[in-house]
Amino acid sequence: MTPFSLHEWSQAFASYRFGVPTPCAYLTRGDLKMDTALSFDEALQGFMLDAQLLLTQAQECLQHLELIDNDPDACHGLGNALDSLARKATRLGLREVAHYTTALQQLLAPVCHGGHLQREALPATAACLTLLAWQLELADRRTGRLNLDIGEQLVLLSELAKVVQQPFAPACGSCDEQGSVCIPPHTDTAPPPYQGRASRTH
Repeated sequence: MTPFSLHEWSQAFASYRFGVPTPCAYLTRGDLKMDTALSFDEALQGFMLDAQLLLTQAQECLQHLELIDNDPDACHGLGNALDSLARKATRLGLREVAHYTTALQQLLAPVCHGGHLQREALPATAACLTLLAWQLELADRRTGRLNLDIGEQLVLLSELAKVVQQPFAPACGSCDEQGSVCIPPHTDTAPPPYQGRASRTH
């Protein structure tokens, strides 16, 4: 039997620990569910761990696409990792991360659904994922909120929108005041904000 590499062991552990597929596999909505009995602090820490796992999955799918053009499994894996991350952020009321991740996911959704993310779009997608990594790194570990100017994310999302030829609306007055990106809702009903046994009010 051929020994597992360190990467294979890490993926096997992630699959065991979190109950999710290896990178680029299709994620279902039931993956990575948080226990509703958790306090907000516990749920937030769980989200941060899950978010890093999903971000890594998205980045590895993008790397796969750099090697194999338009690989449908990698396209679907990228889109579903972002969708799962966005929904989890929405559930906890992490407005800034939720808005940005949802905007990114919805720009990529049409091309990911068709399995046709062109090579020309990969650098812009990578830049957006890098910003998402920074958002997760800089998010307040007590509240999950961000106090960042949205100018950079608007530029990156606009550049991606041009490459993938998808519409992208700049922030309206209300969203701009709140530091949010204007995004349409998910096609199905988004889950309500997290209400654990020790929820914080912000």
